[in-house]
Amino acid sequence: MILKYDVGDIITLKKGHPCGENKWEILRTGVDIKLKCLGCDRQIWIPRIDFEKRVRKILVDEKWISIIHHKGKGSEE
Repeated sequence: MILKYDVGDIITLKKGHPCGENKWEILRTGVDIKLKCLGCDRQIWIPRIDFEKRVRKILVDEKWISIIHHKGKGSEE
């Protein structure tokens, strides 16, 4: 199953950023994912395959949902 991530989604990764924050906003999707740290505004690009290994939770309607339980906004089942 491939999860669908959208621009503007807020996610957490396995490890926090060196600035101390662990919340990231998705700025761009595709083969590579562009993320912005919500602590220091630093932007990074990571390959989608690495992103999908490292992502842990996604913010949905003000609640943190574990990726294991998240089906995505447009996933097919």
